[in-house]
Amino acid sequence: MENVQIKFVLNGETVEVSAPPSLTLLKLLRERLGLTGSKPGCERGECGACTVLLDGDPVNSCLILAPQVEGREVITIEGLSAGDKLDPIQEAFISESAVQCGYCIPGMILSAKALLNRTPTRAGMRSSGRSRGTSVGVPGMRRLSRRLKYVAPPALPLKNKDVEGKER
Repeated sequence: MENVQIKFVLNGETVEVSAPPSLTLLKLLRERLGLTGSKPGCERGECGACTVLLDGDPVNSCLILAPQVEGREVITIEGLSAGDKLDPIQEAFISESAVQCGYCIPGMILSAKALLNRTPTRAGMRSSGRSRGTSVGVPGMRRLSRRLKYVAPPALPLKNKDVEGKER
């Protein structure tokens, strides 16, 4: 099978690679691009160890074929930090010791990042013993869930407006 050219944005940088159309995004990232933060786990889309953000949404990279990212944005765990400065979500995981063996932590962090991108304020966030998209529970996850609420800013008060945004 002939290779296809794939051009996409990876962790803020435009990349262009040649790959077989049957290659998964997980294998492209790990084997061709040297980004090993996303882990192979079940390789059936159940465990979440391979989670990356695709256009801001968490996806299992073991289920995405590399050509499907053409023209899109992919963020891996390696793309969250800015040099030596960790993302606040990474800091929250560290401060709450929310790790067990650490294998699936990159997927959990990216799932949490997507949650905070969709729910940018504390309102509506709830504590859970599991991270959406991962199949394991981690000691300290409830504390971490509470800590993530503080990474997100509080909901802004409505000033002289009703709930529909109309002036009172």
